[in-house]
Amino acid sequence: MNKSLFALVVALGLGSLASVHAATPAPAINDAQIAHIAYTAGAIDVTAAKQALNKSHNKAVIEFAKEMARDHAAVNDQALALAKKLGVTPADNATSQSLAKGGTAEQTKLAALSGAAYDKAYAANEVAFHKAVLAALDGTLIPATQNAELKSLLETGSKLFHEHQMHAEHLAASLK
Repeated sequence: MNKSLFALVVALGLGSLASVHAATPAPAINDAQIAHIAYTAGAIDVTAAKQALNKSHNKAVIEFAKEMARDHAAVNDQALALAKKLGVTPADNATSQSLAKGGTAEQTKLAALSGAAYDKAYAANEVAFHKAVLAALDGTLIPATQNAELKSLLETGSKLFHEHQMHAEHLAASLK
């Protein structure tokens, strides 16, 4: 399966985060930046799900998109509540900006498709997106998180993303 442009942007953006940590003594990413990255990833998937709900006529795609919109919105609501509780403002950063830019580009690309072509591209993108975000969550963001409550929320998000990835893989396989 070919990775979509968006998945590559996500992988590059989140991958650069990992390489910065490993290669230089640059300032470590902080919890406010981590919170913003995680929130941005969730918001991107909510936006993608809403687009799928408007474009798809495939029952399985629609059900998957409903799940993505519901679950990612719920986790983002929990993240905002936690940030408020902790008195932390999520801090925009280069990784969040790269994610947002890639999300916009992918939504534009998908908007040009319809029918089965859209469904297949949406499902393939969801597989690649979840894999890329999981790699960043499990490999960089969770280990770098200092606050125990934020770390716990990210770990919950990781479990959810693993479930979503498996669901996306099943959906993509069923659309071939």
